[in-house]
Amino acid sequence: MIETKHLRKEFGGKVAVEDLSLTIPRGRVTGLLGLNGAGKTTTIKILATLLRPTSGTVTVGGLDPGNTPHTVRRRINLIAGGERMVYARMTGRENLWYFGQLYDIPGKVLKSRIGELLELVGLTAAAGTRVEQYSRGMTQRLSIARGLINDPDYLLLDEPTLGLDAPIARDLRKVVAELAERGKGVLLTSHYLAEVEQLCEHVYVIGDGRHLAEGSPGELMAQTGCHRRVRITVSELTPEVEAAALAFDDRVRIIPLAESGGGAVERRGARSGPGVVERQRAGSVPDSVERQTAGSVPSSVERRGAGSGPAAVEGAGLGGGIAGRVLTDGGAGDVIRTGAVIELSHPGDVAGALTKAVIAAGGEPSGLEIAEPSLEDAILALSDRSMAVVA
Repeated sequence: MIETKHLRKEFGGKVAVEDLSLTIPRGRVTGLLGLNGAGKTTTIKILATLLRPTSGTVTVGGLDPGNTPHTVRRRINLIAGGERMVYARMTGRENLWYFGQLYDIPGKVLKSRIGELLELVGLTAAAGTRVEQYSRGMTQRLSIARGLINDPDYLLLDEPTLGLDAPIARDLRKVVAELAERGKGVLLTSHYLAEVEQLCEHVYVIGDGRHLAEGSPGELMAQTGCHRRVRITVSELTPEVEAAALAFDDRVRIIPLAESGGGAVERRGARSGPGVVERQRAGSVPDSVERQTAGSVPSSVERRGAGSGPAAVEGAGLGGGIAGRVLTDGGAGDVIRTGAVIELSHPGDVAGALTKAVIAAGGEPSGLEIAEPSLEDAILALSDRSMAVVA
């Protein structure tokens, strides 16, 4: 296995990695995640023997890269997205032959392996073309083949699918999964979190170079309290609907639609016709109207000024939904009913029950969204906690 203990790396007094301990066993894809600047690439470069740690220890299969770098390099390889790791003036085939010779791979074996890898990354037809004529995606595919040329025990993947077309990225993920099944140890960093969830059994999350959390993707989501989120849009939030939603669960949030950027405003001043509510976006509200701002919009708003006539409704959108503003028959006691989003994050499957409760109270849902918890939610929650502690 690859193991680090209390790893630390400084650049001119700036700490990039601090007290980081990781374990990357064979036969598993391990993820290393964090926001930009968290220390992921620095950590991978240390494991790849491209950087020496300021302090702490690294072992690869029980070997110290600092003492036996050449032996360790035969057992590992690095694939980094968005970086030039091949020679532009050589052809694709020449690049693979050159790197294969650096690993002392016998000629017959190397020739066969080059053919297999070129086919894997879809470059067989371009094998005799100079890399300087390759597109960015083709160059990245060749870098992937180069990273597999020595059949490494441990593969370090730093954004490996960056810039790749979907079919090639899919094929690479398939190869990575197969490598782990064959007993290879894989460390993966990626901003494509669906890729991480699909491939990684165990994930480390770091921030500012420090260990924040670890576990399976599901365990990380559970640790951070990430649950399924249900959002029900109602065109009119009556007191009865609001009371029913709040009684359903104490975690329910009522979000007036004005808070979503589709704010409704009331025109002020005497009018002889029916009351009118006009939709205005933030930043475009004229002086003659008063905009309802986020956090100040009650479920019902009293209309100022006399008016008469039938009820009028003006729509304000929320992602295509209807935000009804309903005015009752004209008169000094008229009220405006505002639409809202009823939101609940809950570990259970409560969408149906909550919707039934809203309808039973007289609500008319105009939209329903159910968002499953994601690894991205967990990483953001962990990073926010880390920044709060630092602050």
